[in-house]
Amino acid sequence: MSGFSIKTETLKKNFGAVKALKGVSLDFSEGLLHGLIGSNGAGKTTTMRLLAGLLKPSAGSVRYSLDGRPADFARVRPGLAYMPQQASLYPDLSIDEHLEFFRALYRLDAATYARRSRELLGITRLDKFRERRAGQLSGGMYKKLALMCALLQSPSVLLLDEPTNGVDPISRREFWELLYGLGGDRILVIVSTAYMDEAERCSRVHLLDDGTLLASGEPRAVLKERGAASFEEIFIKGAL
Repeated sequence: MSGFSIKTETLKKNFGAVKALKGVSLDFSEGLLHGLIGSNGAGKTTTMRLLAGLLKPSAGSVRYSLDGRPADFARVRPGLAYMPQQASLYPDLSIDEHLEFFRALYRLDAATYARRSRELLGITRLDKFRERRAGQLSGGMYKKLALMCALLQSPSVLLLDEPTNGVDPISRREFWELLYGLGGDRILVIVSTAYMDEAERCSRVHLLDDGTLLASGEPRAVLKERGAASFEEIFIKGAL
């Protein structure tokens, strides 16, 4: 699997008079689980949509690299999967029907689909609920199904916008265990979250507040550099 990385340089995004991002420079290196951390309105979703090519920046740039060499978005796009924050599945379709739908969307051959769907149903433990409709799933199961649909194509870049928002603590833990299971495949995973306790689960964190970058780096190093005992403390200091 090829290794993609993404960098943004003084990235800005305005929605009319609202400045969602105010010149943010980020470095998402390949093969790591990156956390985009911040409260509501920090600019996380805007950043995710810019990385996914769904929005165009007002200023600054998003740059992609493949194995250390510049790559245009057209080359990245086939291997990029985006899981939006809002509900995006079809409530009347079953788990099996969703997988079949995304199989057709990704144009997977029969052998690849059989292998990937079997693997994903097993690791998510949804194999016993294949006939259940998405609208009848619990919050945690729904998120797992959405993740399965994103992973079906074996992406090189996985963008997850607040995937654990609104689910119970046990489902949150299970979801993170699934993300850890993706290690070793050189896949770049970027997860946005407002849960401060999830920041320490990431390989690298990028703290956003009101469209600006407070800090980036390995979680423990960021805490040490900022002289903070927790990420909540960093945000409180940043707001003062």
